[in-house]
Amino acid sequence: MILDDITNEERWRKLHPGFAAAFRFLRETKLDQLPDGRQEIDGSRLYALVVRGQGHGQEMAKMEAHRRYIDIQYSATAPDVVGWKQISTCRNPVGPYSEKKDIQFFLDAADSWVTVPQGSFAIFFPEDAHAPMAVDGPIHKVVVKVAVDWQ
Repeated sequence: MILDDITNEERWRKLHPGFAAAFRFLRETKLDQLPDGRQEIDGSRLYALVVRGQGHGQEMAKMEAHRRYIDIQYSATAPDVVGWKQISTCRNPVGPYSEKKDIQFFLDAADSWVTVPQGSFAIFFPEDAHAPMAVDGPIHKVVVKVAVDWQ
């Protein structure tokens, strides 16, 4: 997991060939004007999910993990709180991994909670189980999904 301000995104671009386009989208797009839901960037390799709603609080946030995509979770207008746990230590799956939706949920508690301030992002790799939208209050965030296998 990486947590940083969007002004420092340049240092993280070299970690993955899709990160430059992902950060360009976050910097250059008028995020407040996008409708909720999926926004196409580069087909199935790179897309964004715009989310507006009410946070769930830490008690109700669900731990999740992905295998095919890296999440860049950007807090657009308010801070988010996200739980974190290394996937290899998750012991309580809710069900099997969904290949179609690229997600698996867990009942495990987070090992730590981080605040993602407005204008900041957190990157969650397949090794990172995470419980997003654990803030108490309204949230507007953009999750850029970056394919692990960039071809």
